[in-house]
Amino acid sequence: MHERLELADQDKRNAVELATTRAVSELRNDLQKTTATKDAEIQDLKAKLDKIEIEKKLATAESLRIVEKERDDLKSSLARAALEKQLAEKSLRDKYETQIKDRDDAIERLRDMKARLSTKMIGETLEQHCETEFNRIRATAFPRAYFEKDNDARTGSKGDYIFRDSDDHGTEIVSIMFEMKNESDRTASKNKNEDFLKELDKDRTEKNCEYAVLVSLLEPDSELYNTGIIDVSHRFPKMYVIRPQFFMPIITLLRNSAVNSLKYKNELAIVKSQNVDITNFESELETFKSGFAKNYELASRRFQTAIEEIDKSIDHLQKTKDALLGTDRNLRLANDKAQDVTIKKLTRGNPTMADKFSELKNRSPD
Repeated sequence: MHERLELADQDKRNAVELATTRAVSELRNDLQKTTATKDAEIQDLKAKLDKIEIEKKLATAESLRIVEKERDDLKSSLARAALEKQLAEKSLRDKYETQIKDRDDAIERLRDMKARLSTKMIGETLEQHCETEFNRIRATAFPRAYFEKDNDARTGSKGDYIFRDSDDHGTEIVSIMFEMKNESDRTASKNKNEDFLKELDKDRTEKNCEYAVLVSLLEPDSELYNTGIIDVSHRFPKMYVIRPQFFMPIITLLRNSAVNSLKYKNELAIVKSQNVDITNFESELETFKSGFAKNYELASRRFQTAIEEIDKSIDHLQKTKDALLGTDRNLRLANDKAQDVTIKKLTRGNPTMADKFSELKNRSPD
């Protein structure tokens, strides 16, 4: 791998040097053309000036005045042309120096990338490298974090590592599914970073992770992936592709971003809890209303039965009252008849009884 990196770096340096040589050649040609044009203009102006000097000697005073004016104009034009030449030369020189600096910077970046990749990756796999980098600062930067290999293959596939971090109350701050791809992981059908994104997104979803990150050494000559952290969310949500040197920066960035939104997550949890409380209250209220309605219906039926029984009792009592009133009338009539009974009426038509009552009357003392 080290030799391949050196060959790739040598090819890139050769390409940069060739491009630099071509740019320098083009700038020199442009400078020569500009200089030749300005020199021709200056020579033309000098010829005109010499001509005017000759005509000046032969001209009259009026012609001399006109000629002097033209001479002054030509001198101004000459000075202006010389200034334009200087500015053009300076512009070309600045452009040349800028291009040289850009190419030097590109060479330096390539050398730096090669140094970091070659020194850190020698003697260890990409997974070991990332795990070592994380464990180096775990105790101080991520004391409550979980960072372990994904060994759950029940769904048919698994990622390489899962990172989860939580706050003091156990609320999850952020979760990341990591996939590591070295150059040796290439196959005939999968040899680009793009080829591994779909499966990584599937693993992220199945393991309920918020983000997915592909740490890759594939496509080492790609200017896109060599620039830094590449957001590929246009292909799959919340997914990034990085080189190994950006492994800890991506964790730090995503975690810090999630910490800022943790307050809103807690507020959302409170709102959800309140919604559950309201739902429970409404459920209990409906239960109470249902029970109360049932009890009311039972009580209402029993009350109606009691009313009906009372009505029956009232009807029975009314009949008893009517019967008693009828008896009272009969007794009153009987009493009236009894009060109307006399001896005279009883003995009328009965001489025997009349004689008896008369005899009893006569025996009574005076």
